[in-house]
Amino acid sequence: MKKHWHVMLLGLAAIAPACLPAAHASNVINPCAGPSGLLGLLDRPTVADSSCVVPDGKAVLEAGIAAGNLPGLPGGVGDTLPNLELRFGLPDQSEFVWLPPNYQYMAFNGQAPAVSGFGATTIGLKHVLGTTQHWQWTAEALATLPSGDAQFGSNGVGGAANAIVSYSSSGPLGVSFQMGVSSQTEPTLAGGQRYTSFNPDLVVTWLWNPRFQFYGEVYAQSSSGYDQGWGTAADGGIQYLINRNFELDLEEGVSVQGNLGFSNYTGAGLGVMF
Repeated sequence: MKKHWHVMLLGLAAIAPACLPAAHASNVINPCAGPSGLLGLLDRPTVADSSCVVPDGKAVLEAGIAAGNLPGLPGGVGDTLPNLELRFGLPDQSEFVWLPPNYQYMAFNGQAPAVSGFGATTIGLKHVLGTTQHWQWTAEALATLPSGDAQFGSNGVGGAANAIVSYSSSGPLGVSFQMGVSSQTEPTLAGGQRYTSFNPDLVVTWLWNPRFQFYGEVYAQSSSGYDQGWGTAADGGIQYLINRNFELDLEEGVSVQGNLGFSNYTGAGLGVMF
């Protein structure tokens, strides 16, 4: 319980600055625009979402594949694709997001039959609360629909609320912190029980040049499943802008503590703005 209070306090610290008045427009450096703006705008490849929203009248498509090893199972592997996310810009610095079901495949090196299926569908809204010269505060609400199959889907309605605060320096450094709380249900074959989790996430980015950006991330869940405890993981990678509307990325992730569904994984993907 004590850990939960620590996480809640961090979340309040992330939300509180949103009450501060925004700077005048002439003083604001928009981290979501310019020649490298797409690198800051995309939600992928990090687990945390960006504090940026898609411009009104624009749309962003993000997709990728992740292949990894399963924890506690020598030879156990799992693949997830296409990790599709469609984001649509709305007026008043807002966006609508739709995450269709992912196809998931797990093989256990002869210890059990391979299994595959589709996860749940998620929809949501994101809104920028305030922006100053270097800071941005954003709120996000997501709803997981009772969808997908019995192996990987959601047995009931789920939801998540995220507070995102980001800092953009005058140089290449960027830092973002996301604090979320979620209530989800496990797949039907896993029992379908509901569990609640606090989800802190810290991301550091380094814009090497206008086309290349490196990032590192550490994130955790206070509950990684029904009757499960804390899980912590880290990942890092590189993003490359082919042009200002088309991005490619590579990432590598590893479990640090607990069980978040993998021991390590490799991923690749892309982001396109229309």
